[in-house]
Amino acid sequence: MGTDAVFLAVTLLAIGVLLTYLGTRLIGAVGIKRPGGKAVSVFMILIWGLSLATFEIGYATYAVQLYQQHMIETPPVNPISPITILSALGTFIIIAYLARHHGLKVALGSAFVGTAAAPMIFELPFDLIVMGRTYPPIPPYPTLFRLLFFLPLFLVEISTLSLLTLSPLTKLSKYTLFSLAGMFFVFAVWALFGFSYPSDPIPVALNGISKILSFVTAITLFLRAYKRK
Repeated sequence: MGTDAVFLAVTLLAIGVLLTYLGTRLIGAVGIKRPGGKAVSVFMILIWGLSLATFEIGYATYAVQLYQQHMIETPPVNPISPITILSALGTFIIIAYLARHHGLKVALGSAFVGTAAAPMIFELPFDLIVMGRTYPPIPPYPTLFRLLFFLPLFLVEISTLSLLTLSPLTKLSKYTLFSLAGMFFVFAVWALFGFSYPSDPIPVALNGISKILSFVTAITLFLRAYKRK
């Protein structure tokens, strides 16, 4: 366990403590301002779609170069994928149920943006942490390929999170802050293990728990939707 790992763990722990404190101070729920006008909403969706396409192109370029350089036939198995899929399914159903009194269109739309944003709540801080800790084995410009992968990914994450503003039911509550704090507390423990790939039991557990907490965080944004109009 190096000094960098301890420093990162302490920093993440401090963020978790700060979020917990803010949660205890927050009374009621804070609404998120919606974009002004249909044109802005359409523009946001277009940017989101373009960011996804850009990331897919960057990812494909990265993968092709990696496979050619190292003769890799198949990527490693990701044991967190089943957790992500099941969490996404559960999140969509729960948000749609919470919002059912607001009409089918609003309920399904809120469920979609909430489910889409949930993994990004995990991915954005996670990718900011691990970006500088990755070393793409693609000569002669590994840094270029790192940026080719991560910069479009950040665009996807930010644009996806911005979709939460399209739902009139999105509200920040103390439960959102508490859930997000829990995710950072798990991150703090994971930092002590170097944020290693989930191939061993402990990293798998920490990755899985923090991913589930990101979906719980997304659900808490719609808890107030349960009330009838």
